[in-house]
Amino acid sequence: MNRKLYLLFLVFAVITVSCKEDYIPKPKAMLRLEYPSSQADTLVTEKFQFEYNKMAKITKNRNFAVTLDYPVMKGSIFLTYKKVDNNLEELLTDAQKLSYEHVVKADNIMEQPFINEKDLVYGMFYEVLGNAASQAQFYVTDSTNHFVTGSLYFRAKPNYDSIYPAAVYLQKDIRRIMETLRWKN
Repeated sequence: MNRKLYLLFLVFAVITVSCKEDYIPKPKAMLRLEYPSSQADTLVTEKFQFEYNKMAKITKNRNFAVTLDYPVMKGSIFLTYKKVDNNLEELLTDAQKLSYEHVVKADNIMEQPFINEKDLVYGMFYEVLGNAASQAQFYVTDSTNHFVTGSLYFRAKPNYDSIYPAAVYLQKDIRRIMETLRWKN
């Protein structure tokens, strides 16, 4: 009887142990958001023109300001035009100050100079990393007549991990704006 009991116990133990599923932790993953490839169109204002992504809805505001709204991403690029009138240093200081106001929440702010000597477009692109209100800021100028500043904002609580794919996509659009911007006389 001991042998039958031992055999029954052994079969029960094998069944219990063999039916157990091994726990394998899932690897960390990031949300994969894919946006359509950018199709360019040209926006012409009285003071400047540039190429923009057709996905954006354009709003021209007073004083030559322009808003490019991306409803799918809940983001907007705001452009503001100012005339240079012996105030270039003040305009540059204001643009840099605006970019560095985000340093409180940002993990890092990377500066990337922009120079297009042929078309007299000079500027700076600021990529803001972290949970700041704006993920990118920039300015461009011809240093004698025209000055444009731009900012990227999302209509969502700043959570860098969540908005990162959209921020990268829109930062590429900002770079296209800077690269294709031409002044009008």
